[in-house]
Amino acid sequence: MSNPSDTFDLADSADLAELAPLAEPAELIDLSMNESPYAPLPSVQAVVEKAVAQLHRYPPHTAAGLVTALAQRLDAPAEEILVGPGSAGLCQNLIQSLGPQRRQVVYPELSFEAYPLMVFNTGSQPVPVPLTGYAHDLDAMAAAVTEDTRCVLVCNPNNPTGDVLRTEQLAAFLDRIPSEVLVIIDEAYREYVTDPEAADGLALRQGRDNVCVLRTFSKAYGLATLRVGYALAPAAVAQRARMTGLVFYPGGLGQVAATASLRPEVDQELLTRCAANAEARTRLAESLRALGLPVAPSQTNFLWAPIGAEAENLAARCRAAGILVRPYPGLGVRITIGSAEANERLLAVASAG
Repeated sequence: MSNPSDTFDLADSADLAELAPLAEPAELIDLSMNESPYAPLPSVQAVVEKAVAQLHRYPPHTAAGLVTALAQRLDAPAEEILVGPGSAGLCQNLIQSLGPQRRQVVYPELSFEAYPLMVFNTGSQPVPVPLTGYAHDLDAMAAAVTEDTRCVLVCNPNNPTGDVLRTEQLAAFLDRIPSEVLVIIDEAYREYVTDPEAADGLALRQGRDNVCVLRTFSKAYGLATLRVGYALAPAAVAQRARMTGLVFYPGGLGQVAATASLRPEVDQELLTRCAANAEARTRLAESLRALGLPVAPSQTNFLWAPIGAEAENLAARCRAAGILVRPYPGLGVRITIGSAEANERLLAVASAG
């Protein structure tokens, strides 16, 4: 087993040399936003640089090229595919398109902090269901569904706890939800998953007419600033969402970058990057545990430290040292996996506490 005090350094691997993380600004390291520390995938960046010459043109509002590429890559009908400004934007769009006959939205709590805002923005009624440990309480979520339920949100892997639902768990849950209630599975961090038993929403939606899956190019693909996500939804649901979100299509560079990211030759670049994240994730978690901090198992590009009342104190100490982490007051701290330098500086702060 590796020494838990070590931190992963991409420079140790010749294969990963060209994927070295971007250097953070000397005055601040941001480990609060779950961004990738890496530059865009090299082959994708080259395509985007060429497309800059078309900045004076409006992008296709149907994003037909990207939709076609997704349909081919995912072996899915184009009419079931939505693209939009990130998976979060698509999630709110979907919730809005399902109303107003049913008002309630069931979602896990603690989970993605934007879910309550999405519910509020769509005029829906929130039905938060507390986690059990780090995981969704699927029994309680199923029990919370009523005749007034508009949809159910599932975050897998969960943000901020990093927990992942297994295939049998999620399949059994989906089978308990009435067919007229849409289940939106948010898989923004799916590319980082290494657990072979983790549920795959794209596989589970087969044969189920009430399941929608969200994914994004913002995280593992490193295109956060371009804000491009996609959804696979039942055709009728997709059509309603397409109309309510008609003016919120991705920009031209985003469409070009996302389409380029789907090319087969990009796969190895992505796999290499995600393998680096998994290695760094393991090493950072072991190092923090060796310092006495509790760290939850993670299948994402971040770690959850459930330190309760100490959350704000640790965040303040990190900030004083030029590092941003995401505190959840009274609960814990979410820490994004950064570059080797960023991880080392974080450990220095943690060890000084």
